[in-house]
Amino acid sequence: MSTTSAEVPVEELARVQRRTVWVLSLGQVLGGVAFGATISLGAVLASEVSGDESFSGLAAAAVTLGTALVAVPLAAFARRFGRRFSLSLGMAIALVGVVLVIIAVGARAFPLLLVAFLFVGAGQAANLQSRFAATDLATDASRGRDLSIVVWATTVGAVLGPNLAGPGEILGDAVGMPPLTGPYLFTVGGQVLGILLYLVLLRPDPLLLAQRVVADRAATRVTSDIVKADAPLVARYAIFAVAAAHGVMVSVMAMTPVHLLHHGADLTVIGFTISLHIAGMYALAPIFGILSDRVGRVPTILLGQALLIAALLTASFGEASTVAVTIGLVLLGLGWSASTVAGSALLTEASSEVRRTRRQGLSDFAMSIVGAAGAVLAGVILGGIGYGGLSLLVGVAVIAVILLAPLGRVRASARPGE
Repeated sequence: MSTTSAEVPVEELARVQRRTVWVLSLGQVLGGVAFGATISLGAVLASEVSGDESFSGLAAAAVTLGTALVAVPLAAFARRFGRRFSLSLGMAIALVGVVLVIIAVGARAFPLLLVAFLFVGAGQAANLQSRFAATDLATDASRGRDLSIVVWATTVGAVLGPNLAGPGEILGDAVGMPPLTGPYLFTVGGQVLGILLYLVLLRPDPLLLAQRVVADRAATRVTSDIVKADAPLVARYAIFAVAAAHGVMVSVMAMTPVHLLHHGADLTVIGFTISLHIAGMYALAPIFGILSDRVGRVPTILLGQALLIAALLTASFGEASTVAVTIGLVLLGLGWSASTVAGSALLTEASSEVRRTRRQGLSDFAMSIVGAAGAVLAGVILGGIGYGGLSLLVGVAVIAVILLAPLGRVRASARPGE
């Protein structure tokens, strides 16, 4: 029987990896439903509780900040106790946040509501960490594919979650919940089921098992493509590529509803455009994952940049056309997907096991902070140079990702025996 170490057979690792991807994908569906139902009402609740529509954006800002603040500590927790407990902890913190949201709405306490959304952000941090959990035991041949399957599973929750608002409100009224908080019953249910799923089924823990493989390899000098030599420059590039793509995507996407509304589009058209954008972000993730496994991580990242450039040019020069803007948003989602899937896989294999989880946490932190900053600054830029100017300006980040691509270093680090 072939082995990767003195104790863990290759066949056993493959079996555990298949189970892990399945469990993580189901967890993403549950987490996505919970998060989608939460974030879809965040702006409305912030406006209602504060009594000022200008504060409505603070709900999303608080969730994003909460995601960023939890990302690194949650990764450190995973390193010590494993993915099973770290993902469960993230969802448990988010569950506390949901309960606080309901209490804050009932008490009309706006500061408490913002604190509650900070806690909810922890659930999003756990969702982000799930894609990295899919790579703990993955091999070079399947790393991108396995990660992308978990990313793809987000599609189900992202689409289903917001559509539960109506039924949730009816259910909430029936049990006497404060107005507009009924959909959070689905959020609570999704979080509880997600926690139980991870605690019961994510066994053996993929990260702890990967650490065992590394320790066995060090003791026996048996090679394994789960174990990687450290390539810090490549890892930094991967973090930058993922954060830059996220910043570009959020900056343009966040301002698109405002731009379309000013050009006479109704809410139905705006909602359809954003739905197509979300489909672009997640639906084709497995294709980009397989592509990154077969042609390489950096080439797939560069493909993502090409899609982003096409998106920005289409949105800029076609800003007066709803159809052109919609096409641009779909291309924007596809570019984000290719960059995020390939960049996350590149970060994992460019990091030694000792540094991997910390860098993954830093990547999620950078991704969240850049996205939040992009959304805030995009509003200012939109007011100054318009939607077309915004689309062209953020292209600077895309050009930087292309120019900094470490093609030579990636090829060098991939040589057998290193």
